[in-house]
Amino acid sequence: MKDNIVVITGATSGIGEATAHAFAKVNCKLVIAGRNTEKLAEVKEACLNYGATQCMAVACDVSKEEDCRELINQTIQTYGTLDVLINNAGISMRALFADCELEVLKRLMDVNFWGAVYCTKYAMPYLLKQKGSVVAVSSVAGLVGLPARTGYSASKFALEGFMQCLRVENIKTGLHVGMIYPGYTASNIRNAALNKTGNTQQESPLNESKLMPASEVANEILHLVLKRRRSRILTAIGHVSKWLNILLPSRSDKMVYNFVAKEKDSPFK
Repeated sequence: MKDNIVVITGATSGIGEATAHAFAKVNCKLVIAGRNTEKLAEVKEACLNYGATQCMAVACDVSKEEDCRELINQTIQTYGTLDVLINNAGISMRALFADCELEVLKRLMDVNFWGAVYCTKYAMPYLLKQKGSVVAVSSVAGLVGLPARTGYSASKFALEGFMQCLRVENIKTGLHVGMIYPGYTASNIRNAALNKTGNTQQESPLNESKLMPASEVANEILHLVLKRRRSRILTAIGHVSKWLNILLPSRSDKMVYNFVAKEKDSPFK
């Protein structure tokens, strides 16, 4: 991986930040993208300390097509090529659909789905030339519908379909298309999750200290790229949920309902 050009979206916190660190440690040339320029500068400095041979920070809101185009343009202007694209940027939500404003769902789709589509579209010519990798960070919520996260699950299901099609289209081109499915991961995503009116809920309903570390997910992403694997579900409950939903869907529905009902301040209470 030394000197491979790696673009990572949503790199200012959580899985994205940890992924930047992981690729820095194998001496990649990084392009880290996010909306918070101050945090980007901190992550850039850390990546250079970890061993990145170069690191460029680009302010980017992936929900805006022009920002995504400019992210890839700056990458090519600086490095001349692109080897790996990690579509990680994402936001979550927590509200029942009946109570939720439609703008919340649109925002989820714009960031989680369209952000990945925009970045992938503008990166494709360079990734194809390099026979590189495009990876999307999904979720168990992209395999099984998660109540009170209708917009989140919908965006991840859409991302699943997009990446599957992309993989089949490129069977003979040499492009690696990978998907990774973390379980609940310690990050800022639940604090920043949108409520029914589109405001951040600010407090996580889960005990973040007991969740999967973001660094563990980042190492799995690195391994996925190195081995050019098609997908990886990272938790036992993720595997169980996937197959239970296929084989015993009614039981799966009840299990997921009961799981969410036990959350702190659950919308089902």
